[in-house]
Amino acid sequence: MTAATQPASVSFRALGTTASLLVTDPGALEAARHVLDAELAAIDVACSRFRPDSELSRANAAPGAVHEVGALFAEALDVALRAAETTEGVVDPTVGSAVRALGYDVTFAALRPQDATPVRVAGPAAGWRAVEWDRAARRLRLPPGIALDLGATAKALAADRASRRAAEATGCGVLVNLGGDLSVAGEAPPGGWRIALADDHAAPDTEGRPTVSVTGGGLATSGTAVRTWRRGGRRLHHIVDPFTGDIPAPVWRTVSVAAADCVAANTASTEAVVLGERAPARLRAAGLPARLVRVDGRVERVCGWPEDTAGGTR
Repeated sequence: MTAATQPASVSFRALGTTASLLVTDPGALEAARHVLDAELAAIDVACSRFRPDSELSRANAAPGAVHEVGALFAEALDVALRAAETTEGVVDPTVGSAVRALGYDVTFAALRPQDATPVRVAGPAAGWRAVEWDRAARRLRLPPGIALDLGATAKALAADRASRRAAEATGCGVLVNLGGDLSVAGEAPPGGWRIALADDHAAPDTEGRPTVSVTGGGLATSGTAVRTWRRGGRRLHHIVDPFTGDIPAPVWRTVSVAAADCVAANTASTEAVVLGERAPARLRAAGLPARLVRVDGRVERVCGWPEDTAGGTR
């Protein structure tokens, strides 16, 4: 590609993370940005744990009540429940109480990184089957003791929706990356979108990092090395095992998965972190290419994930 045809890009803070937008037609960047901004605003109003006026917060604050929810929240809840069913409860939206008990009860920017207060593990989550959800009527009831956290899938859903809608609106190739949840739509640039992998999606330097080429679908990286805090001498992170209410045993530092869309990729990468040593076999059974990095830095690849090559840009 000549310099004139290089993809245009913009990055900014959103949903407590870094949002990046790339388009193959520089003249379409503004229109694509409008689409992305609208999707981010909508998913925040529907699914944020950190704003009291969100549909999620209102449902969590009134257990036992019946809530009629909007179309986007309904889609996000469907996605979360489907992820729970697909993973047999390993990625489960009923971990809201467990996440808060571990100290993640405010936005990550407001979270105290150090606190001597001992951790209070909430115990096993109630499980997705306990959620009373009438999809046809869009009515939700949470039994007492259940709090939802849609963070494992809602951000990936926003990436998928934004990339598809921006590609439709502009007629060009679009890449949306929301904190490591990446979705592409439309025609990719020659050679595909070059994606650099790292523990920290916001790291500015891509030199020397392994890269892959993505031409369609989604790519998600889940990790335990960056979004961390300490409570009572324990190092904690945002990925919770629903069967214990605690963080999973430390096996993988990061897991990157490619799939048909970002939701599927995110579901599989989150599941892999929780499954630990069982993750490679699970990914092979699902036929999903993945790169898993152990806490000691050793790398495992499954289902044709390419050998690491450095260079390229994210």
